[in-house]
Amino acid sequence: MPDSPSSRLRDALESRILVLDGAYGTLLQGLELDEAAYRGELLQDHPCSLAGNHDILALTCPDVVRDAHQRYLAAGADIVQTNTFTSTRIAQADYQLEAEVPAMNAASARVARAAADAYATPERPRFVAGVIGPTNRTASLSPDVNDPGFRNVSFDELADNYLEAGRALMENGADFILLETVFDTLNAKAAVWALDTLSTELGYRVPVMISGTITDASGRTLSGQTTEAFWYSLRHADPLIIGLNCALGAEQLRPYVSALSKAADTFVSVHPNAGLPNAFGEYDDTPESMAETLGGFAADGLINLVGGCCGTTPEHIAAIAAAVQPHPPRRFEPLPPALRLAGLEPLVVDRESLFVNVGERTNVTGSARFARLIRDGEYEEALAVARQQVENGAQIIDINMDEGMLDSEAAMVRFLNLLAAEPDISRVPFMVDSSKWEVIEAGLRCIQGKPVVNSLSLKEGEEAFVEAARRCRAYGAAVIVMAFDEDGQADTFERKTEICRRAYRILTEEVGLLPEDVIFDPNIFAIGTGIDEH
Repeated sequence: MPDSPSSRLRDALESRILVLDGAYGTLLQGLELDEAAYRGELLQDHPCSLAGNHDILALTCPDVVRDAHQRYLAAGADIVQTNTFTSTRIAQADYQLEAEVPAMNAASARVARAAADAYATPERPRFVAGVIGPTNRTASLSPDVNDPGFRNVSFDELADNYLEAGRALMENGADFILLETVFDTLNAKAAVWALDTLSTELGYRVPVMISGTITDASGRTLSGQTTEAFWYSLRHADPLIIGLNCALGAEQLRPYVSALSKAADTFVSVHPNAGLPNAFGEYDDTPESMAETLGGFAADGLINLVGGCCGTTPEHIAAIAAAVQPHPPRRFEPLPPALRLAGLEPLVVDRESLFVNVGERTNVTGSARFARLIRDGEYEEALAVARQQVENGAQIIDINMDEGMLDSEAAMVRFLNLLAAEPDISRVPFMVDSSKWEVIEAGLRCIQGKPVVNSLSLKEGEEAFVEAARRCRAYGAAVIVMAFDEDGQADTFERKTEICRRAYRILTEEVGLLPEDVIFDPNIFAIGTGIDEH
């Protein structure tokens, strides 16, 4: 059986630093195509202007896109990206082209595949990255300054968009999916969820590369995460490659690539802009200056894959390819075991950690005041409770809305969305706490970081336990497991040990959770009941 594209790509990444192509917008804008070129024969009667919609060119002017791929391949690129950065229904709504999205992705993948195959040799295969951009909406931030809890897109909407695009890309020649220019990690988590679904459809694991965007000198994404928190939040996707691109030039990106290189136990990439935009919105880094900087990345063992983003051209890629060619690829080892959680900032719990404080005053079953505030819709005051916990040293905050007088699911979503707008609170990880799975899942669809689910147990049987655990893993959550089984709560050392051992085996061997993402609650509450056998 021939090697799969993902195994060939892995082999290539292990043998040398690979080169990704550069900007397509830069090349296509430089052609100064007119409206007729964007419309082609297919869309002559389209009701709105299409000029500037580069993604439609794969359908209406494919030779232009093919030429762009060929120029980058001739410059030394090992991987070409499909011209599909905005090829989702959400993004194409601006052009009233939602119905064309599957065809756009399929055509772009076929054009890229043909170009890559024309340059490939047995000694040097060429690969196609099926690009899915972040869309022009964000799941973690409100577009309305007067209502920070409002969202104009849902997790499900994003996942549906990503699934449609990913399916067309993989079925038409892409070797892997590139989730590019991620400015909101929750958007990326929806894409990861969609790719899990696509993997089930296709019958094999779709390889994925994820590339985030550090937006400014704060060293954070637009939605507020640090580089390390971004990685921990998406590590459950098991990406073949994790990296950073766009927004900054190579020199400005270096400290964040260095941090990612230290934290990640997979291949690391970078494809920066050609510097920061000047007063005219143009990019000034020359091929020579950019190659010198990125050659330093390679010499210091930081990267496995390098390319260019906004402002880069085939000349930039040729210079970069020559600069990194003498250097070996970055090597990495498995990370030592630790519970790695994330809010906007990371929380690592390992053998060197002290006691971890979980703030439970944002729990309606444990705080009469908080319950009253939520019942009365006084969310500003409820946020103050959360803020006080973090200020007083809580490293995680537990959020529970299980109260008979509440719409628990709606209250969980509203509170988590409001928390996302409060960086002094959301810097810590969240613990989603409920006895109802639908409330837990609604909460997980609001969180961009890596949370904890409180809790799972075997009391409803093994099948329900496995299904809930698999979904927790798909959302990127760690889990608390209580010592319950089908016969009830464990109240002896032997029963507690037996149940926890059984749960651990299921979670790590069947579900695929990392052992360090399993937290046991052995139910010591029974000790305080006063009942003799306890």
